[in-house]
Amino acid sequence: VEGLISGKSDLAFTVAMEILAPIELADFRTIELTKLVADIGDKDIEEALDRIARQNRPYADKGEGAKAESDDRVTISFVGKIDGTPFEGGSGEDVVVQIGSGSFIPGFEDQLVGIAAGESRLLKVSFPENYLNADLAGKAAEFEVTGKSIEAPREVTIDDEFAKSLGMESLQKLKDAVRDQLKREFDGVSRQRLKRALLDALDGRHHFELPQALVEQEFEGLWKSTLEQMKSENRTFADEKTTEEEATAEYRKIANRRVRLGLVLAEIGDKNSIKVTDDEVTRAIVDQTRQMPGREQQVWDYYRNNPNALASLRAPIFEEKVVDFILALAKVTEKPVSREELYQSDDDAQTA
Repeated sequence: VEGLISGKSDLAFTVAMEILAPIELADFRTIELTKLVADIGDKDIEEALDRIARQNRPYADKGEGAKAESDDRVTISFVGKIDGTPFEGGSGEDVVVQIGSGSFIPGFEDQLVGIAAGESRLLKVSFPENYLNADLAGKAAEFEVTGKSIEAPREVTIDDEFAKSLGMESLQKLKDAVRDQLKREFDGVSRQRLKRALLDALDGRHHFELPQALVEQEFEGLWKSTLEQMKSENRTFADEKTTEEEATAEYRKIANRRVRLGLVLAEIGDKNSIKVTDDEVTRAIVDQTRQMPGREQQVWDYYRNNPNALASLRAPIFEEKVVDFILALAKVTEKPVSREELYQSDDDAQTA
């Protein structure tokens, strides 16, 4: 070291790095794909209307001494604690909870079944590992809960009056709106299945040596996420009808596929000057804020101060733009199918 400082000796070091193998892109015009297209029937609209009616049912008090059941609406007050200490945002007064709605963290609503007005009980839950508030993510908590009132849902008649209660002019206008929403949903599922088929085609047409550092990084991320989810849900590999060794091998295949497709899509984007604009990223952040009413500023700050989170929004936008580029060149044939066939999983379709 003294020799280096005084200039009497040279510094020698070795750098090891992986060189990305050249990627020879396939001719996308040779790709043939089938796009599944489903019509919207009267049955689909009726089922959707039933779901809307269920979500907008009036509730009536169940009376003194009544116990809460699944689907009931319970008004509660609560104080949450972690390691015996109350935490910010963990308390509430006169909060309405519909049991079974999934609005609260896993396990919270289930433990409200059987509670009565005036009754207090202690709920023990754990925050999900991917909870937005990093200070609470993965932590066990206890909530001291007191029931205030128990209400049961009442039936709804689907007619013009019901439609007007939702801000629509008539039942027909509500049906038209439902049809439009279903079309967007069907189109979304059709797009996802078409995209999956395209990615399969790209995966099968591109073979090159993968950078093992990227593969290992992708695998470690997948594996860690899987183990954390299994732990939070108290599941084992046996519950999934597999072993740790088999699961490891399967996730390594997935990691290889993801890295290969990621590099291929990046190469296509680079060769064809496909970019993600700042406006597109801003619109994606706005979409995220709309999913969390009342917490808009928190969401904005989260993405503004977290480059990795921002990249997580940019990446899927880029991917969709590259997919659109390829689909414009590929041969895509539409195939009319039923709603059941459209929503059928690829595995089910192969075994049918």
